[in-house]
Amino acid sequence: MALSLAACAPLVQQAFSPPTDFQGPQRVPTGEGIGHFIVQDGASLPYRVWSPAQPPKAVVIALHGFNDHSAAWRLAGPWWAEQGIEVWAYDQRGFGAAPGRGIWADPELSREDLRTVTVMIRQQYPHTPIAIMGESMGGAVGITAFASSRPPQADRLILLGPAVWGWSSQNTFNRVGLAAGARLLGGRVVEPPSFAVRHIRATDNVVELLRNGRDPRFILGTRFDALHGLVGLMEEASEGLGRVQVPTLLAYGAHDRIVPPAAMKLALERAGERPDMTTAYYPDGWHILNRDMEAERLYGDVAAWLEGKPLPSAPPPVTPDALRRSN
Repeated sequence: MALSLAACAPLVQQAFSPPTDFQGPQRVPTGEGIGHFIVQDGASLPYRVWSPAQPPKAVVIALHGFNDHSAAWRLAGPWWAEQGIEVWAYDQRGFGAAPGRGIWADPELSREDLRTVTVMIRQQYPHTPIAIMGESMGGAVGITAFASSRPPQADRLILLGPAVWGWSSQNTFNRVGLAAGARLLGGRVVEPPSFAVRHIRATDNVVELLRNGRDPRFILGTRFDALHGLVGLMEEASEGLGRVQVPTLLAYGAHDRIVPPAAMKLALERAGERPDMTTAYYPDGWHILNRDMEAERLYGDVAAWLEGKPLPSAPPPVTPDALRRSN
């Protein structure tokens, strides 16, 4: 059985072979506020951008969560643009209209995409502070990129409910089931059971949940091997948070059940004391903090933090005691 499982490796997206006429990475606008990033291997990643009327005082590169796409920032992007913050969001590989929809991409490939996109935006704004912002899975990509030997050319990292529920935090049933399922049933698409849909919500904003369910670019069913890949990335993120060497803002909601409190606690314990990391605990917050009913409180805190100011909503830090109360 062990040999059979080893022979059935999960399907993972790898880099393309660039076309012979490839001119290198570039940004291709296709309309007002939309376009494509052509990245290092010739892949085309759709983007959206929300720009202020004046030159931005800060730029954010926003990474969506698992099964989502760049429209995840459709509420936050315009709000921050009004505050003078430009927001760029793109579909990561395997999601939205990016290549390989539904198929998990090698995390290093996703990190390389982020590095490439950051270089292009840095060229456009050489003297403007740039922050990487990641929600859920996007946070895991951001953590592992900054924890790597080649971090993105950005100045700050913002994590909203970062996906850190890795193998170390999974129970034995999950670990064994996912490992076997990814190898034996890798291409089988599974959907959340009805009880989970009813009782485990990502946000208290029901309108946004309904919009996701009707959005053709949002992925509702997930392959076993994609889930396996996600847990591996989350483990990397849990282990890597302490190696990030840029100022970091980590936000977590008390009602988050997508990333359990125990998993967040382990990631923070592994990170240890980081004087350059600010944590913000939102008692009324859920997992998709940027689309919660009280999301504007988070928006204001992020805008203030980017300017080096105290968080105006004065949220308490994410501490072991707060996480115990979340259980």
